[in-house]
Amino acid sequence: MKPATDNATRWKLVLGSEADAQNQIAFDADYKGMDDVLTSLYDQAERKAGLGGSAPRVSRWLGDIRTYFPSEVVAVMQRDAMDRLGLQQLLMEPEILRTVQADVHLVGTLMSLSRVMPQKVKHTAREVVGKVVKELEQKLSNPLRQAVQGALSRAVRNPRPRYREIDWAATIRANLKHYQPEQRTIIPERLVGFGRRGQALKEIVLCVDQSGSMASSVVYAGVFGAVLASIKAVKTHMVVFDTSVVNLSEDLQDPVDLLFGVQLGGGTDINLALGYCQQLITRPTDTILVLISDLYEGGNEREMLKKAAALRAAGVTVVALLALADDGAPSFDRRVAEQFAALDIPSFACTPGQFPGLMAAAIQGQKLQV
Repeated sequence: MKPATDNATRWKLVLGSEADAQNQIAFDADYKGMDDVLTSLYDQAERKAGLGGSAPRVSRWLGDIRTYFPSEVVAVMQRDAMDRLGLQQLLMEPEILRTVQADVHLVGTLMSLSRVMPQKVKHTAREVVGKVVKELEQKLSNPLRQAVQGALSRAVRNPRPRYREIDWAATIRANLKHYQPEQRTIIPERLVGFGRRGQALKEIVLCVDQSGSMASSVVYAGVFGAVLASIKAVKTHMVVFDTSVVNLSEDLQDPVDLLFGVQLGGGTDINLALGYCQQLITRPTDTILVLISDLYEGGNEREMLKKAAALRAAGVTVVALLALADDGAPSFDRRVAEQFAALDIPSFACTPGQFPGLMAAAIQGQKLQV
């Protein structure tokens, strides 16, 4: 038996121990541990038994993968275990749930299981979801809040500002032609001020498809919706839909409650959802409707397009996000996306990092694009 080289070891890990039936490549203890956890999940010979239904064995396996692999790989392996080994059922056990590495995909899984989840697990599940939501808010809230507040300040100008309302940068730019070289100063002919904040300056409607394929997008939309709801200059609505429509706007103060109010799965009726959103809109020209959906319409497509056209004709800024996630290129109905484009409704996927810039551009009336 010869010592394992790095390349030989990696190939054996990739191909599985069966590729080295005579064990010519020796593993040290760490590599042996890595091979064992990979075999439990991916090896063809073990796949029938897998991790079995043993909670202690699953707990050990979940601990082992965190020992041997970085967090990004752990998340992928957990998702594969759910697909290959039915790990969803074992997530019904609190002791298992506490050992799983929490991420957006796990939150989506817990949301899909919420209707069948035993009461003893729900408290632990809320803790897990709360942890992920808190981490996302810490990462995403400041960029979104700064982008939206800055866009509102630039989009709404006050021609007769009080001193504390003067936008000095904009005032200087507007009066550069009045620069006095002798005094080395600018004589401002007009002042540019920020808009007053007496009422919500914009209304934002997040209309979110809660079909199973949109799980990650629903999680991010819930977090972003909670951040937008905390901005006084914006009035935010959160509407989720499948073949029915639910208004979750009152739950935006607690995104964990909001996410547990989502029922992932079922069909898709965008026409019904747009009809509901039409009833919420009172100031069309000051409203941004963000439809988050893969556009696979299961309802009345012709009526859906009529409603979308009516919203645009009324002055509503409408954008269709095919995904709001980091999951890669989404699957979507290209034909409907093209019909939306003909109505001046851009349709594209958006990562969480791009969302603040998108909202800022929409508030300022800029052309939206990928």
